Amino acid sequence: MPMVVTTKDCTALSDAELEELADLGVERSGFDIGFLSKEREEWVLVTTVRDGRKLRGYSFCTLERIGGTPSLLVGVASVDRTSRAEAALKAMMADQFRRALLAFPDEDVLLGTRLLGADGFRAFAGLSDVVPAAGHRASGEERAWARRLAKRFGAEGRLDDRSFVLKGDGAAPAGGLDFVHPKAKVPEGVEELFAQVDPTRGDRLVAFGWAMAEDLAGGKFSR
Repeated sequence: MPMVVTTKDCTALSDAELEELADLGVERSGFDIGFLSKEREEWVLVTTVRDGRKLRGYSFCTLERIGGTPSLLVGVASVDRTSRAEAALKAMMADQFRRALLAFPDEDVLLGTRLLGADGFRAFAGLSDVVPAAGHRASGEERAWARRLAKRFGAEGRLDDRSFVLKGDGAAPAGGLDFVHPKAKVPEGVEELFAQVDPTRGDRLVAFGWAMAEDLAGGKFSR
């Protein structure tokens, strides 16, 4: 059965729908209904992915320009940890890239988010110049982008712009992309990027990459 993807304005998200989202992964990520209620006010679009009637994933995101650069920012996202996790993530990202193409035709688009763990990098499949990366020393411009994103995520001053680790304070849930594939193999060296990340404390890894205009137009990210 194919995944069914729906995207709508966050303002159209009912309390009952919000409760359903919270039930998906609150035990893992701390994304409870109180936290998601606040995030509903912070982001523009919410995407849900269903396998039949079963919710498999969701994402709060926005399409905006940061310093003039077209950007797709994923503020909060969670995917159910089943054998179809990969399909759910791919379907969710495909819809958001489709909307990025409509919003920014003929332009490269930056995808930026915060990751809870190494598997989250699978959201960047097919993108160019993804950072941080194993064995890669970030350039000055890449570090500047990490700082811009940290500021946009409301965490200015808490980023180590060399490791891209965003330190939490343990006082409240933090956003980010919660994705774990039960069987996927993590590329060598990627786990080391998370050596200083404690998700339970609210630590996150700021990550971004580029969806090139020709790839968006050519349907590279379609499911």
